Amino acid sequence: MDLLKEKFYQKSVALKAEIKSILKDHGDKKLDEVTVDQMVGGMRSVKSMIWDTSSLDPEEGIRFRGYNIPQLRELLPKVPNGMEPLPEGLFWLMMVGEIPTGEEVNWLSSEWSRRSDVPQHVFNTLEALPADTHPMTQFSIGVLAMQADSVFAKRYEEGLNKNDYWDAMYEDSMNLIARLPRVAAYIYRRTFHKSEHIAPSPDTDWACNYAKMLGFDNNEFHALMRLYMTIHADHEGGNASAHTMHLVGSTLSDAYYSFSASMNALAGPLHGLANQEVIKWIFEMIEELGTNTPNKEQIRKYILDTLADGKVVPGYGHAVLRQPDPRFLAQKRFAEDNIKNDAIVEIVWDLFEIVPEVLGSLGKVKNPWPNVDAHSGALLVHYGLTEYNYYTVLFGVSRALGVCAGLCWDRALGFPLERPKSVTSDWLKNFLAIK
Repeated sequence: MDLLKEKFYQKSVALKAEIKSILKDHGDKKLDEVTVDQMVGGMRSVKSMIWDTSSLDPEEGIRFRGYNIPQLRELLPKVPNGMEPLPEGLFWLMMVGEIPTGEEVNWLSSEWSRRSDVPQHVFNTLEALPADTHPMTQFSIGVLAMQADSVFAKRYEEGLNKNDYWDAMYEDSMNLIARLPRVAAYIYRRTFHKSEHIAPSPDTDWACNYAKMLGFDNNEFHALMRLYMTIHADHEGGNASAHTMHLVGSTLSDAYYSFSASMNALAGPLHGLANQEVIKWIFEMIEELGTNTPNKEQIRKYILDTLADGKVVPGYGHAVLRQPDPRFLAQKRFAEDNIKNDAIVEIVWDLFEIVPEVLGSLGKVKNPWPNVDAHSGALLVHYGLTEYNYYTVLFGVSRALGVCAGLCWDRALGFPLERPKSVTSDWLKNFLAIK
């Protein structure tokens, strides 16, 4: 076994035994009660799954294995003289619950580089699509095209012992994560740069290699990509993309099937596509106002006009968070450290001041604060990545780290097929009448 697989196996065997004991002694204990609001309103906040890689606190935001984003920035290994954490380190942490050493992160970078060759049939599949196909559609199809190489599917067909499901899923997950930057960059260059592709840089870290294949050989942008890939990686198990991965994986679909489904969830405007909607909304505001340096009163009026039209201000509000998203604040800090006098960034900061005030005054929004999507587009535009309908692909490459780690744990712990019970609206009406 490789370094990470051996450590993961040891951790998972111990936790599996612990969970088995918990089920034996406490399996019939109630943890929560479901309200009618929750049943009809998207099962919001119903405690119904185990997801150890990260947890989301309404006040403090995301924690990865107990560590918040500022702590990760301090503790996770970085490139020499770098300020931003390497996402390889976060994946290691999510897999085994330990902050890795620099040597362990370097091994993982090299291991992903070793596994990163993409079969030619994947590129052929993408080339069969119209070049103007939405990048997320191409991304999902590209992931499915790689399923032909699934270790889990092959070994399951041969007769895989259920105690070894985790091993095959680990191999698929490592291969998938390793290949994603190549596939995602191919889609970007094919769609926006006349298929002028850039060869991988095998001796660089995972995020830097992705940035270079996109066409950005800029140290600041490389640092941004390391930060971006880290902070977007996971957001506990109840978000749509993570839950989709968990649900589809529970059928024993392999990592490719499960991740493609996960990306179809991420592509929704109420989930990952919001990052595209934010920068689009800002561009539309600039066009309507006729200036990229609007004053605060102009911005406030545009916000009110947006709301009066029955629309939302994209990038603001979150299903769980009740404070500014720490991922937004991490990007703001990056901009403060690296970007001076950028008009779009200044608009984002003005929105941070004005939107919560406006939404809060209306009294209709539980969380008027920005989420992660509110800032990312402005940073990408600053460095020249202006094709905003590609932004969710970036999100997807990052999200693979969290959901693949979660899928490995699902199989290692032997979690069963997810199958909640549904009821009809007549059942609900009759139940409430009886009560």
